[in-house]
Amino acid sequence: MCSKEAEKPGSLKISRISDLTPPLLVFGYGNPSRGDDALGPLLIERLEALDLPNVELLTDFQLQIEHALDLQSRERVLFVDTSISCVPPYAFSRLLARKDVSFTSHVMSPIALLYAYLNLYGPPPPAYLIEIRGDCFELGEPLGPRAAANLDASFQLARRLCSNLDLCAWEEFVNHEQALP
Repeated sequence: MCSKEAEKPGSLKISRISDLTPPLLVFGYGNPSRGDDALGPLLIERLEALDLPNVELLTDFQLQIEHALDLQSRERVLFVDTSISCVPPYAFSRLLARKDVSFTSHVMSPIALLYAYLNLYGPPPPAYLIEIRGDCFELGEPLGPRAAANLDASFQLARRLCSNLDLCAWEEFVNHEQALP
């Protein structure tokens, strides 16, 4: 039921809750206490300083099935994590929903999270992953100098992606296909 207040010129009128949801979610995950594993959350910190419109930023230690809720009503999702296997400074890949060996309720890969979303809600939003190369993951260690340089390079990519939500523009940056064994 509409109130007279909602009909006044200049008043905020929201037809759906999804109207409040920014179209892009950037989700950085990793453990800030384990050296280079902090790269995902550190990239999110840098993006926060830009105060980007139409972008929601989220961090956590790891992906869990509950994070499927965070993907609802998104036009696009960008995951950010540390990788010991990608070529420095980073890999940028398109993700597809698939069940994999990490499909548990405790810890999940982005692909498994998308698969959970598919099973819960239907097709997930287009999703991508920035894997930032890291080398040192000891508890209590600071970010290493090579990882810091890789963070700088990946930040430049993330900033460009966040400023242009056009899917074709994102596809131009894909330099790695996410593969599973």
